[in-house]
Amino acid sequence: METFLSILGTAALIVAVVLVFNLMIFVHELGHFLAARWRGLYVDRFQIWFGPMLWKKTINGVRWGIGCIPAGGFVSLPQLAPMEAIEGKLSPDAPPDSLKPARPLDKIIVAAAGPLFSFLLAIVFAVAVWAAGKPATEYGSTVVGWVPPDSPAAQAGLRPGDKILAVDGRPVAKWVGNMEGVLELIALSEGETVAFLVERPSAAGAPERLTIHSSFTHKETDWYQRSALRSVGAILPEMPAVVGTVAPHSPADRAGLRPGDLVLALNGEPLRHFGLVSRASAEGRTVALTVASADGARRELSLTPRMPDNWTRDMKGAAPLLGITWAPVRMSAGYEHPSPWAQVASSLSWMGATFEKLFSPESDVGVEHLSGPVGIGSYLYSMLSTADGWRLALWFAVILNVNLAVLNILPLPVMDGGHVVLGLFEAVFRRPVNERALGYIQTAFVLALLGLFLFITLKDVGDLLSGGRAEEPGALPAPVFSPADA
Repeated sequence: METFLSILGTAALIVAVVLVFNLMIFVHELGHFLAARWRGLYVDRFQIWFGPMLWKKTINGVRWGIGCIPAGGFVSLPQLAPMEAIEGKLSPDAPPDSLKPARPLDKIIVAAAGPLFSFLLAIVFAVAVWAAGKPATEYGSTVVGWVPPDSPAAQAGLRPGDKILAVDGRPVAKWVGNMEGVLELIALSEGETVAFLVERPSAAGAPERLTIHSSFTHKETDWYQRSALRSVGAILPEMPAVVGTVAPHSPADRAGLRPGDLVLALNGEPLRHFGLVSRASAEGRTVALTVASADGARRELSLTPRMPDNWTRDMKGAAPLLGITWAPVRMSAGYEHPSPWAQVASSLSWMGATFEKLFSPESDVGVEHLSGPVGIGSYLYSMLSTADGWRLALWFAVILNVNLAVLNILPLPVMDGGHVVLGLFEAVFRRPVNERALGYIQTAFVLALLGLFLFITLKDVGDLLSGGRAEEPGALPAPVFSPADA
């Protein structure tokens, strides 16, 4: 029964993702459709997705349908521009011979209506986010909790306890979040090194400020995955080590650790991240912990980790344990209610920053790092799988629709912006662009777009599959410690 409910839940999430995509496409194309009706243009077909129709129905002379290639959609408007090579042939009863050419102004209005409707839909979603709120999920601390000893950051001199104030000259106030956190700015950095402005505690009193220049590495990836962006090592932010649960008869249980205890120090050094305790226990050596209980009382404990009784060393991932699970760190400070304009402005800013990195010769960001329908769908699926998923999905829909509006208004062939340019050309020179030449240009651009779409989809699928393998649960059973071992 549980398996069936799990499958049902997964299917429901997938349907929700598809519905969000189709809503965006439908509203965008509805803008073209309504503008064409308003300006008196002939509408042959309104189709969601490309390719031969899986479903079709004619209503008031317009063929409505769903194609077999799940990407995009279109409204067939023969008076706007010749698009049969892309959208397919007109319906047999279409009256192309009797249609008079559309005026340039009509072409411009109809072409621009799609991006306008996408922008308006973004505003609608932004108002919903403003009213309902968005989880403030970004982790705010920029104090370093852990620096791997052999990492570029450690070699450059970055230490636990350093508070990162800026990365490459850009101030930071959070560890991760919205292309403005420490990790994002490291990945998107340019130049030969990554510069950290840090504030370091000083025994003399006032903390000192210094600039640290770190080299970086790139993780190896397979050909079907995106190339990795820059990393200075698996540095971690400062996080409290609060005991969540203690396994019965484990070393932690015997030493007197209890849920709610706060571990302050490990082997005499201030503990800035709970993961360091697990790393130390995996080595099997005795560890000394300084612990504060809920009432503030401190005590010193000595614990020797050991292998659970139901594990053996030949099991993958098996290592000595203390028998502690850590309390989850609260990553959300409730809900924030950004204004609709602030959301749209942020979306435009992030889009601009992406294009800037994409075309910068010193950046590692390339076309392969863009996301297509598969990648975007996986993000939506992950968001909807969380407790506040619908709020996150609303916020993400603002970003998607702003991107859809801006990308479509770019002055490129077959894009809405390209049709606007054709209308302006016709208005200025009193004649349309040569139809035959335009057909060749549009076909070539469509083929280039199709190649780009397939390339990005390959990377989306590659990252999705590799991520799925990385997240597969291990074969280790829940650890069990025997009371007989003393």
